[in-house]
Amino acid sequence: MLQILFLALCGLLTPTRGDPGALLRLGMDIMNQVQSAMDESRILEKMAAEAGKKQPGMKPIKGITNLKVKDVQLPVITLSFVPGVGIFQCVSTGMTITGKSFMGGNMEIIVVLNITATNRLLQDEKTGLPMFKSEGCEVILVSVKTNLPSNMLPKVVNKFLDSTLHKVLPSMMCPAIDAVLVYVNRKWANLNAPMPVAQMGTIQYVLTSMPTTTANYLQVDFSPVVQQQEGNGVQLADVGEALEFPEGYPAGSSQLLLSAAFLTTELALLQKSFNVNVQDVKIGQLPPQTTKTLAGFIPKVAKAYPKPKPLVTQIRINKPPKVTMTTGKSLLHLHGTLEMFAAQRRGKAPVSLFLLETHFNLRIQYSVHEDRLQMVTSLDRLLSLSRESSSIGAFNEKKLTDFITDYLQEAYVPVINDVLQVGFPLPDLLDMDFNAAELHIVENALVLVLNMKLD
Repeated sequence: MLQILFLALCGLLTPTRGDPGALLRLGMDIMNQVQSAMDESRILEKMAAEAGKKQPGMKPIKGITNLKVKDVQLPVITLSFVPGVGIFQCVSTGMTITGKSFMGGNMEIIVVLNITATNRLLQDEKTGLPMFKSEGCEVILVSVKTNLPSNMLPKVVNKFLDSTLHKVLPSMMCPAIDAVLVYVNRKWANLNAPMPVAQMGTIQYVLTSMPTTTANYLQVDFSPVVQQQEGNGVQLADVGEALEFPEGYPAGSSQLLLSAAFLTTELALLQKSFNVNVQDVKIGQLPPQTTKTLAGFIPKVAKAYPKPKPLVTQIRINKPPKVTMTTGKSLLHLHGTLEMFAAQRRGKAPVSLFLLETHFNLRIQYSVHEDRLQMVTSLDRLLSLSRESSSIGAFNEKKLTDFITDYLQEAYVPVINDVLQVGFPLPDLLDMDFNAAELHIVENALVLVLNMKLD
């Protein structure tokens, strides 16, 4: 329902404008989902049921008694954007009005009608939040059929129908538009709630400014707030050039754009979990992780440890992870240290063999599961390896390149992928389904081409 989606976009407005880390563009490709708001709330049926009841201050309609409304047709809702205003709404439906006519006997009128109104976006004076308010509601009769004997008294009957319907329908149907908006406004209250990333922190999508309405779509700029579990905020990385949606998407389609800078900020929540200790002797397809295997690359190890000792490895990430994106490819840059130890007898601390400074890239594949952005990585390249310290003397660390590369892929990447399974929450737009989105990696951003549907 587009009313829900549009209102949901309005969340809490930040007092100061920040650089957007995410952009959302809603197009007319979601119009076929709009009907669910009125269907779910059954507003027209409720309005029709109220029509026959006496309302305080409501004058009886001359010429008709025992008014009842039945057989309300499933409404067909058509929306169009009104640039700078909001949404124009047309509800097409039909119903049967029954009662006792001024001529006596049972009366039955079958009408087909359109209800039109402009849903203007305003700001609630009490809460400061944006809200929709309907304006200019009109009821347009498309067709009228009746069992009254119009062939006998055509002028009287036609005048009666015209007078009666113009009194009954606006007062009965126009409140349905307002009732739908009230119903919609109630359902987006949790949009701006912080969403957890496991036990690491929270992500909150906050509007940078009011949504922009054009003839083809609504665009919303988000300045996401990323906060560590301890309460410290994580500063959004520099976006660089202004974010824009790439060209080439069909006019009126919908997309969500997440900047590489925003993804970098999200990953900062997980940095501590990227620190790993590995002491397994057998890892995947690697040869046994012992000093004997290491001696094949550094002969001095064999002299220092003639009897093989299990290896213990510590990897520490000492700079914030960074995401970069070029068309079709996304990389996770990790800078840190890799220190290898020789395990000792039980009760004795491992002995450090060497400490290496390292920089390597992981290639990222993206997907969406349960409306959370998921990442899976694989080793792309080991970019640099430099020796910082060594207890076994000087050696050429470049000879370790293949050994360390295989080690990172087999031992370290699986740990990172386990950490990334927590996923990152996408904007909570009231049951909007992101799971069917197509994901495109473009320059400095990830674009989710949305196939929007609501439960």
